[in-house]
Amino acid sequence: MDTIKKYTHDGVTVVWKPQLCIHSANCVKALPEVFKPKEKPWVQPEGSTGKAIIDAVKRCPSGALTYETEQKIADTSEENSENIQVNLIDKGPAIIIGNCTITHPDGTTEVRERRASFCRCAKSANFPYCDGSHKNA
Repeated sequence: MDTIKKYTHDGVTVVWKPQLCIHSANCVKALPEVFKPKEKPWVQPEGSTGKAIIDAVKRCPSGALTYETEQKIADTSEENSENIQVNLIDKGPAIIIGNCTITHPDGTTEVRERRASFCRCAKSANFPYCDGSHKNA
């Protein structure tokens, strides 16, 4: 069973799925007063506002961090967009932004909401998803 942790403040719940994290540190760079990897808990949402937390979470390339809101907070265009965006990171993953359905070779499917980060180096222990192994390749 996959681990899911939730942290709530200012009408926003940060949802963290550690098994998806590729340790890009985009969250830490965006909002170090909330994302503190050397502390426990490492997510401390009371350090900022709901809007700032959402903006930082949207920078997560893997989908390990997502958010839920009690009420709509300005700029939810990413979730409502029908366009899927693909960003190729130099020597890194292919990041899909937008909701997508993934069909695996065995025929099973899963839905990824908001974003997914796909391995391009074939070294990921969590293939087809990126786990940051490209950094050691």
